[in-house]
Amino acid sequence: MCAAAVTACLEDRPRPSPPRLSITLARDTVHSPDTLTGDVRADDADGIDSIWLSVDSLKVGDDGFLQPTYLSPFRLPIASGHVFGDRVPVRLMARDAVGFTSTKDTFVLVRGP
Repeated sequence: MCAAAVTACLEDRPRPSPPRLSITLARDTVHSPDTLTGDVRADDADGIDSIWLSVDSLKVGDDGFLQPTYLSPFRLPIASGHVFGDRVPVRLMARDAVGFTSTKDTFVLVRGP
C-alpha cells in the first residue's frame, strides 16, 4: 500500500497547455505573384476552438469545432511586388477550448518575380 501511494504522488498530472502547431509547406521558395500551398495542424486535448493562418498580409481563420486535432490543407496567394530575397511571413495561430493560444512563425523566400 505504501509503494502505491508513493507512485501516485510521483506521477505527472496532465496540465493545461497551449495547442501544439505545425505548418507543412509544399515548397519554401515562391515567386511574386504566386500561390503557396501546404497543410496546417493543431493538436490540443481540450479541443481546438479556432485557428488563423496568415501569409504575407492576408489572414484567414477557421473553426476547430472543439476537436482535439485540426488538420487542413491551404492554398493562399503571394502578392505581387516582392523582390528576390524577400521573406514572406507565414504565421499559424490557434486557440483551444480553455483559451490558451499558441503561435508558429515561419517564412518563404521569394526567388524572383
